[in-house]
Amino acid sequence: MGAIRRISAIIVIVALALLIVPTCTVQTIPMGSVGVRASNLSGVDKTDRDPGWHLNVPGIHRITLLPSHYLFLDYTNDDNQSLLIRTQDNNNVTVDISVPYRIIPGEAHLIMMEGNHVSTGDGFRFERLAANTTVSVLREEIANLTSADFYNTERRLEVASKTLEVLNEKLKSIHCEAQAVLIRAVRFRNEYEVQLQNIQLNEQNKLLDGAREKVAKQQQQLDNFTLETNALVAARQQEWAKKVADLDRAYQVGFIEDPEGDRTPGRARRLMEAMTPEQRAALIKEVATVLEIEDAEKITDAYLLGIKNIEAETLEYKQRVTAEADGISARLVAEGDADIAAVRGEFEAKLNALLDSPGGRAYVAWKAASNVKFDDVLTFQSDDGIPSVLRLRSFAESFMGSK
Repeated sequence: MGAIRRISAIIVIVALALLIVPTCTVQTIPMGSVGVRASNLSGVDKTDRDPGWHLNVPGIHRITLLPSHYLFLDYTNDDNQSLLIRTQDNNNVTVDISVPYRIIPGEAHLIMMEGNHVSTGDGFRFERLAANTTVSVLREEIANLTSADFYNTERRLEVASKTLEVLNEKLKSIHCEAQAVLIRAVRFRNEYEVQLQNIQLNEQNKLLDGAREKVAKQQQQLDNFTLETNALVAARQQEWAKKVADLDRAYQVGFIEDPEGDRTPGRARRLMEAMTPEQRAALIKEVATVLEIEDAEKITDAYLLGIKNIEAETLEYKQRVTAEADGISARLVAEGDADIAAVRGEFEAKLNALLDSPGGRAYVAWKAASNVKFDDVLTFQSDDGIPSVLRLRSFAESFMGSK
């Protein structure tokens, strides 16, 4: 039991040591701060401590926290701390300015070495030094502006940029750097404000007049360009219309001209066939130039004759062939009608001859007898006592026309 007690006591002591010792030997550096550790043995450590846990042995180490975020120096009318600056033209102007600045990363330990980390009640000593330096630089550099320059954005930004460079050169000695010099508001004396407003209005009117002049010049250039464009379009349209007319005439009429002015169908083809090889080659070259055809071998007789000549030849050929065909057709129809009439006459003659023979007469009698119909009730009256329908021979001979 004694051994168990000793082991339990050791475990409890170790647990308490693990819980208590870290809280005594470790310090947390919060976000937005940078830590500088000083040792009673080696002095100020030359490495800044970032946010997190860091070793801090009581009695040996001491960690001082300095701000790592941007601090603001505000000289505004809200706190009645606006800067009164005399411009180059001896005019007093009240300026609201804000300057964000911070400790240069990695140089917080230098501030502590120089003793500027000491609190002055309303901040650190380096903050008071930064404020004094900033006010001094702002009063010197902003004074380079004239009253009118404050309303000139480009000039105002130029001076603000120059002021920032000078300020950073001054703040470097206390290991700080500014991000920007922000001129937030400018106020002149009331009577001078009225004058400045008039001056600014005149400047704006000058700018407006200049803008109107530029607009007028651009409008004139646009009008001239429009007129030139319209003239060029009209000229191109005329050129294209002429070109289209020439091409249409070339395609419609062709290139073969008759000195006698004869436009009868086939005249152009006869003239073309009568050309010598040299004349044909020269004409093909002319056609290629007019129609803008690079390959002269593509130019056939159709290009030389033109659509109208080919249509006229086609129509003349159609009418001629149609007339010839109509004549042949009428002749053949007449000959066919004559042959049919002759055959029909010969057929009827032979038919009449056949019908005039005894057999033909018998056939006619048979056909006639087939059309005879007697009454259903017959009354026989005859002088010799024999009905005539029973006398078949005499009856057939009557039908045959023998008696």
